[in-house]
Amino acid sequence: MFELVQIGENSFYIESPAKIGLIRLEGNQVCLIDSGNDKDAGRKLRQILDKNGWKLTAIYNTHSNADHIGGNRYLQAQTGCKVFAPGIDCCFTRHPVLEPAFLYGGYPCKDLRHKFLMAQESDAAYLTQACLPEGVAMIPLPGHYFDMVGFRTPDDVVFLADCLSSRETLEKYQIGFVYDVAAYLDTLERVKTMEASCYVPAHAAVTEDIAPLAQYNLDKVWEIAERILQLCEKPRCFEEILQALFRTYRLEMNFEQYVLVGSTVRSYLAWLKDGGKLGVSFEDGMLLWRRLV
Repeated sequence: MFELVQIGENSFYIESPAKIGLIRLEGNQVCLIDSGNDKDAGRKLRQILDKNGWKLTAIYNTHSNADHIGGNRYLQAQTGCKVFAPGIDCCFTRHPVLEPAFLYGGYPCKDLRHKFLMAQESDAAYLTQACLPEGVAMIPLPGHYFDMVGFRTPDDVVFLADCLSSRETLEKYQIGFVYDVAAYLDTLERVKTMEASCYVPAHAAVTEDIAPLAQYNLDKVWEIAERILQLCEKPRCFEEILQALFRTYRLEMNFEQYVLVGSTVRSYLAWLKDGGKLGVSFEDGMLLWRRLV
């Protein structure tokens, strides 16, 4: 873990729970794509930088999930590097309590205020194309999270952040986290036809052919949607739908899974309602979902 792997003349990734990108710039300068999940990850990244005599100039966050921004604060304090994050995710990076609050739908209890869902705050600025080093392109990848982006390096390496999960992860957890289902489907379709010399997903193996994994992720989204529609053949409240999905996929309920899967299921429900496939009714003080088509 935290092994530096070269995949282009100036493009590297660091093997970690969420892969971290590194781009070598002019002289001894480098930038990072994401920073790992906590201060310890930041320390390990600093050791890699020191070992190679590199100076960190900037961290470009793909999005604001805690496992991608957790090393920001440590590295920023140690090196003085700049931190950039895209769109709404910049606000979450500056104020990380927003992540568990968003997932829970209210003030998060202590069970949710930990490093896996809430990183330390860092002084992030809004990411734009103009902030990036010459030759590095920003790729919009919305759907998994608010304004998530990926990056294409001058070596034609594409860092894909969390826009798809590995087969192993989906087989184990079945329901991958999605914020905007329509945007996620569009992103996966674009990634499926993307051309590059190499692809680096944050939570899947590095590959030269991303299309099969993108299709597998697409198929899983449609499978989940169909299961929800089947469950709503008769009117059901959200908790009943969530319970049925946990039972169907034999998932273990805890606070983290409740908010992560629960938030995703709500996103599916909203997408299906906006698409005219689900309707709602309010009966006896409950919101009930029912299939329309």
